[in-house]
Amino acid sequence: MSAHFYDPDGSRHGLPTFPFRMAPDGYATRRQLRAQGLRPGGQAVAAQLLWHSNRYRRQGEPPVRVAYLYRRDRAKPVRPMTPGRTAALAKAMLARRTCPECRTDRGYCIPRSLGMCVPCATPS
Repeated sequence: MSAHFYDPDGSRHGLPTFPFRMAPDGYATRRQLRAQGLRPGGQAVAAQLLWHSNRYRRQGEPPVRVAYLYRRDRAKPVRPMTPGRTAALAKAMLARRTCPECRTDRGYCIPRSLGMCVPCATPS
């Protein structure tokens, strides 16, 4: 356990802070809430996890990662998908799959780096 990141009362880091994998019961990240069918529901961040990670090191910044925690008892259920939202998402995905050059639905999202489908970007 990293004693540097253990601050349950928040006097040092401003928020109650725990080392990686040391969060007490009753707290969850957004992903953990979503896996349980919940969402933060407008509540403020209740605590945080901090850990060292050289994998995401940036020039001039310490290699510390953060994950924000929310209280499970204040979380709300995820809103159900409505037919209007389903239609809007389907339309948006169709726009991402349609090549602006040849106007065909390619079945995959057009790469933003190319701006067009692969056959149009690499003519034979």
